[in-house]
Amino acid sequence: MTFSMSMLKDNGLCDSLVINVLTVSDTRTFQNDTSGNYLCEAIQDAGHKIGERIIVLDNIYQIRAVLSNWIADKDISAILLTGGTGFSGRDSTPEAVKPLFDKNIDGFGEIFRYLSHGEIGSSTIQSRALAGVANNTTIFCIPGSTGACKLAWNELIKEQLDSSHQPCNFVGAFRSKD
Repeated sequence: MTFSMSMLKDNGLCDSLVINVLTVSDTRTFQNDTSGNYLCEAIQDAGHKIGERIIVLDNIYQIRAVLSNWIADKDISAILLTGGTGFSGRDSTPEAVKPLFDKNIDGFGEIFRYLSHGEIGSSTIQSRALAGVANNTTIFCIPGSTGACKLAWNELIKEQLDSSHQPCNFVGAFRSKD
């Protein structure tokens, strides 16, 4: 089952990006998806726009179908995906997403787990957080807990989606999307 909620917020900023949010879960709804809710609020607070937000079952092919459509859309700069990155049950986000990447952003998962260690200790080794680029769309795959989403957004993603962040950021890559 797929849930969709389109939300556009125009804040008039010239460096505002369109960012989509995908929650991977067999149990979440828009009412109880605290991680997706947090990410949408954080994105808008940073001056960006939410293009679309969807909740999809933890199924490789449903995840790929949504991502493939978004990756092909020239207006989407980034995708934040939350959930399905662990080892338990049906967690299949990495298996669904990795084949879509043109380039891996290895440092994201490495640094996320390093930072996460300070909060959850050795349990961080069970995180399969990852990121990459597909058709000049940057994709961040974050664990489903709200704490993990806050950590990833505040410590890594927010700056990388800010065109003024130096010495480098991912915003320049979006400009060449055909």
